[in-house]
Amino acid sequence: MNTFVATTLVPLTYLTSAVLFIFGIKRLSKVRTARSGNAIAALGMLLAVIGSLLEIGLVDYRWIGSGLVIGTAIGTAFALRVAMTAMPEMVALFNGFGGAASGLVAASVVWLRSIAAGSIATGSSTESTVADTLGTAEAVTVCLSILIGAITFTGSVIALMKLQGKLKRGQPILLPARHVLNLALVAGLVGLCGWLGFSATGSTTAMALLAVTGLSLALGVLLVIPIGGADMPVVVSLLNSYSGLAASAAGFVIGNPLLIIAGAMVGAAGLILTQIMCVAMNRSLLNVLVGGFGATDSAGGSSASDDYNGVTSCGPEEAAMVLENAESVIIVPGYGLAVAQAQHTVRELGDLMEKRGARVQYAIHPVAGRMPGHMNVLLAEADVPYEQLVEMDSINPEFKAADVAIVLGANDVVNPVASKDPGSPIYGMPILNAHEARSVFVVKRSLSPGYAGIKNELFEYDNTMMMFGDAKNIIQGLVNEMKTL
Repeated sequence: MNTFVATTLVPLTYLTSAVLFIFGIKRLSKVRTARSGNAIAALGMLLAVIGSLLEIGLVDYRWIGSGLVIGTAIGTAFALRVAMTAMPEMVALFNGFGGAASGLVAASVVWLRSIAAGSIATGSSTESTVADTLGTAEAVTVCLSILIGAITFTGSVIALMKLQGKLKRGQPILLPARHVLNLALVAGLVGLCGWLGFSATGSTTAMALLAVTGLSLALGVLLVIPIGGADMPVVVSLLNSYSGLAASAAGFVIGNPLLIIAGAMVGAAGLILTQIMCVAMNRSLLNVLVGGFGATDSAGGSSASDDYNGVTSCGPEEAAMVLENAESVIIVPGYGLAVAQAQHTVRELGDLMEKRGARVQYAIHPVAGRMPGHMNVLLAEADVPYEQLVEMDSINPEFKAADVAIVLGANDVVNPVASKDPGSPIYGMPILNAHEARSVFVVKRSLSPGYAGIKNELFEYDNTMMMFGDAKNIIQGLVNEMKTL
């Protein structure tokens, strides 16, 4: 690599890439600009790859080309096939792969520059430690990258399985003495990381590397399985932050400043989003960091098996008669809307109501769905005007003046018990005050509980009418009825 490339072109490429990352993340904060923000960040990543290849110099482009072709094919297939309902699972999987990649990079550096290189140099094994070979700071960051990366990978896999309902339908799995076990693992990992970085030599370095990786993978599982499915939006945000921290640590290991910057930005953005989610779920950040939040050994509040009394139901015809004279309508989207793929039908209903002179708004709870921003993305896909998407704090004062609130598949985020019953698992969680509207229509397949596993008091309110069935079919029937009025 010539001097111009090393001293000018590569640093300039990295700087441009970092700036594009910053602008891309900034534009991702709003639905209106998210698509362009994603494109800007993708361009930044392309420049980052080009800069890295220029810095490395001599590389075998056959392997790089093969990786690009295979990766592009897999990514394209997933992007085209994944349903909107499975997007949270996809994000969890991306987080896991990101963490695994960072951990593998750090492990490969230890293997190539400490274990394998030492064996070749001496003909048997080296007496040098990782710190002797790489440096003290690099030895620390190697351990951090492997530890955080492995935790992110297995934690994300467990989150994926919980989101898919493959682990007790997303309910917490509470192991006996789980906190003691987790603390013992953390203490063991601290000791093993010290061994790996500063004591192990030769073949024992490989043993220490495998031990740190294995225990970190186990800790990732144990940190996530006690967390209930209702708290998965917080977990996904936290794991996203972990993947960034692992990448940043890997950047220190290989001496790549851009990877350090990009990982730090992802880590910081993930932590900020985690804090936002914690506030929305009435959790503390400390609870999130130590794991096990949202789960108690004996959950209080109503049981999922509690019977409902005085529930009133209706069909599209009765609901249409109420909507006919409505001047203000607030639609509350939830996971059931995503499952039914009813966003386009809901947009049609909203347009129809607006033509009749009604004001239509969409109430967005921070954790509605299965990941942060799930409902924003879902409604944006149907081209719902951005100004109609109103966040919880802004929309809540307007429910009292609303003629109709239509709840589409949301459950825990509209449950009034959150502000009434101190014994409820969701007590203190900010909710959308849909119950304050003059009339409330809840579109739901059945009276089954949400991920919190508790009874929803809203279903028994005098101003609430249940509309049982698939959200898309129910809303389409409502649209048809409205057109005949």
